[in-house]
Amino acid sequence: MFEETFQVWRMSNEFCPEGTVPIRRTTEKDVLRTSSVRRFGKKAIRPLRRDSSTNGHEHAVGYVSGDEYYGAKASINVWAPVVENQYEFSLSQLWVIAGSFGDDLNTIEAGWQVSPELYGDNYPRFFTYWTSDAYQATGCYNLLCSGFVQTNNGIAIGAAISPTSSYNGGQFDISLLVWKDPKHGNWWLEFGDGILVGYWPSFLFTHLRDHASMVQFGGEIVNSQSTGSHTSTQMGSGHFAEEGFGKASYFRNLQTVDWDNSLVPLSNLRVLADHPNCYDIQGGINGLWGNYFYYGGPGKNPKCP
Repeated sequence: MFEETFQVWRMSNEFCPEGTVPIRRTTEKDVLRTSSVRRFGKKAIRPLRRDSSTNGHEHAVGYVSGDEYYGAKASINVWAPVVENQYEFSLSQLWVIAGSFGDDLNTIEAGWQVSPELYGDNYPRFFTYWTSDAYQATGCYNLLCSGFVQTNNGIAIGAAISPTSSYNGGQFDISLLVWKDPKHGNWWLEFGDGILVGYWPSFLFTHLRDHASMVQFGGEIVNSQSTGSHTSTQMGSGHFAEEGFGKASYFRNLQTVDWDNSLVPLSNLRVLADHPNCYDIQGGINGLWGNYFYYGGPGKNPKCP
C-alpha cells in the first residue's frame, strides 16, 4: 500500500486566502548560512556530463533520450537521508532536459531534497528548480527568483514533507507530473492526483520552448570532501538498490508525455551510477509498478572509502 505524503504546515489546518499562495519566508539566518550570497537559492554549477564526477555532484539515475518529450511523471518515495554538513545536499527528482550539456542547457526539475544550507534543517522538502544556461546565471530553487508561477494556495514549495518512509516500515511516496501545455507552451507541475501547483512560462527557455530531448529520474548528492575521503551523505534511504522494497528508495510508474499529452511507458530506460560503490541503481519493470528502479546508498563505506 502506498500513501501520498503531506506537508507539515498543513497539519495545523493553515490555509491561504483566496487569491494568494503560500511562500516560504527567506530569513536573515537563511542568507547568512549560505557559502555565497550571490549564489543563494541556486545550484552550484554542475558537471556538464552526467557521467562526470567533477564539482562533487554524484548521481544514480534512470534516463531516456533520443525522442521528443513533452513531460514526465513518476512516483518517488520520500526519506530523510543524513547529510554530512551544511554545504552538501541529497535530493531525489525528475529532470526534463533540452539543449546540449554546455552553456545552453535547459532543465526543469522537481522532487524532494534535504539541504541544510538552503533550509537550515534536515527535513525532506518539496522543491522545484529551473535553468536555461546550465546553472550559470538563470534559474533558482522554488520561488527564490522570478520564473516559476505558483497557482495553488494549498501547497507550499520548499515546505517539509511528513510522514517519511522508514527502513522495514511504512513507505510513503509523492507523485509528480510535468507536462507542456500545447496551447500556450508553458510547462505545468502537477502534484499527487491532479493538483496543479503552477507553471514555468515558456519564455524562460530557449530549447524547452519546443520540447525536451531527455528525461531523467533519480538521486543526486554533493560530495564536498577534499581530503580524499568520501562523504557519508546518504542518497535516498542510505541503502543500496539490492536491498529492495522497504529498505532501498525507489521511483515507480515512470512515464513520459508525448506530443498530444498522453502518458507513455518508457521503452528504453537506461540506468547509470557515477560511483556505484557509493550509490547504485537497479531498474526493472512489472505489471504493478510499470517501469521502476531502486537506487541510493550510504556514501562512505569499505568499498567507497
